[in-house]
Amino acid sequence: MSAAHVLGLRLRNTVIVGSGLLTDQERNIRRLLETGAGAVVTKTIHPSPPTDLDERLVRLPTGMLNSTTYSKRPVGRWLTALRSFAQDDLPVIASLHAGSPEELGALAAEVQTTGCRALELGISCLNEEPGLEEDTPDRVYAYTSATRSRTSLPFSVKLAVGEGLVDRTRAASAGGADAITVSDTIPGAAISPATGELELGGIFGYSGPGIKPLVLAAIRRLRARGFDLPILGCGGVASGRDVADYLAVGADAVQVYTALHTDMHTTLDRIITQSAAITAAALEKTS
Repeated sequence: MSAAHVLGLRLRNTVIVGSGLLTDQERNIRRLLETGAGAVVTKTIHPSPPTDLDERLVRLPTGMLNSTTYSKRPVGRWLTALRSFAQDDLPVIASLHAGSPEELGALAAEVQTTGCRALELGISCLNEEPGLEEDTPDRVYAYTSATRSRTSLPFSVKLAVGEGLVDRTRAASAGGADAITVSDTIPGAAISPATGELELGGIFGYSGPGIKPLVLAAIRRLRARGFDLPILGCGGVASGRDVADYLAVGADAVQVYTALHTDMHTTLDRIITQSAAITAAALEKTS
């Protein structure tokens, strides 16, 4: 698979491991890169993550529900890890969020001092803020512009598909984003067959194959409307074919996460290998 350039990083391939529980530890991040990931996005670093939430995962036939939010590791520990990644010239993207735009800008400035070369703003976590599926362009602009005012690092803003996505992507662009990531989890629910009640006790983030068609359509529409910032496609990636599909509609790189909860390294290696084979076959046809 050919190299890619995203957020100022030269990646050996277009497959990026997305932010989540699997990227909450330095050793996991290093191992995922050793397995072949083009880059890895850390679990979202937050200066004051909520501590009173029941954070769990529920596997579904078509993906996963989760009630998780941000890393519980202190910012100081993350700064040490990011400094180590930078010293080893590893393609690690720091996912960041905070309680206000000003706090997020300050956190981004701290992270820049570590030598970290790229950020992703994880500002659309609906699990902490019920109703965030109705996120507004004004909110996106506030967080994006506050971050841009405090750092020169390239960053992507991670947004969820849904109503108003075009306006939210425009707000991110106007605020100084260098790219967008589509999509964060979307609101989902499942009923427990044992109790007849909602799994996890409510509506939380859904990810997996079910959102892939929605994200493909969203990226295609953004490109058709002339949106020209790089796009990191994310949602339901479980094979090299999925990677190729995202690239076909205009994504510049592709994030995989939920599928890695099963046989993490074997699954990642398979996706990268399949994607490389599809790319090679396509090049052979055109040569």
